[in-house]
Amino acid sequence: MTPERFAYLADAYGADLRRWPDAEQAPAQALLRSGNVHARETLQQARWLDSQLDSYQPLVADAALVRQIRRSAVGGESFWSRYAGWLSPAGLVGVGIAGVVTGMLVASMSVPLPMRSSDVLPSVFDQGDAEVVFTVNAEEAEQ
Repeated sequence: MTPERFAYLADAYGADLRRWPDAEQAPAQALLRSGNVHARETLQQARWLDSQLDSYQPLVADAALVRQIRRSAVGGESFWSRYAGWLSPAGLVGVGIAGVVTGMLVASMSVPLPMRSSDVLPSVFDQGDAEVVFTVNAEEAEQ
């Protein structure tokens, strides 16, 4: 194991060699037993950092201070707590209306528009110079 690899592992896993990967523990012990000064200094720095991290205690806010901050907030209550009573039903109604409108739109797009067959598939005999439209009057139909 190189001193650089030792320093990398000490930064990653700390000074306790038992937390290091199993495959790295024996070579690290051998490097320390060989008297490598760089490895010993690295381990000493890792121990210092571990002790600093272990001694850290997060500050806990006083409950009275938390209540005072909440009361001093604009309106005293949050937006969600003010409107939670009607926001959920209004959202469900809005989603329902959007679904109905979308369904109507899709259904209206799937209905074919009335077209002449020549608009869709021109016949072989259509030369494009004259358009023939057949209309049937009720009187002509009776004859």
